[in-house]
Amino acid sequence: MFDQALSSMGEIKEVFTLVDFYQYIKGVEYLICIAFFVGFPIFYRYIHKDGDRHG
Repeated sequence: MFDQALSSMGEIKEVFTLVDFYQYIKGVEYLICIAFFVGFPIFYRYIHKDGDRHG
């Protein structure tokens, strides 16, 4: 089951009903949110390094 989820991660799925479409979009949105919540703190720390300040 986990292998099947990993193999279909980058695929564009064909959806037939509105419920299938919403479930697919919800899954994509969750992945985007996880990427943002992990990436933004790393980016924020990179921008606000203490070693780069002069003064």
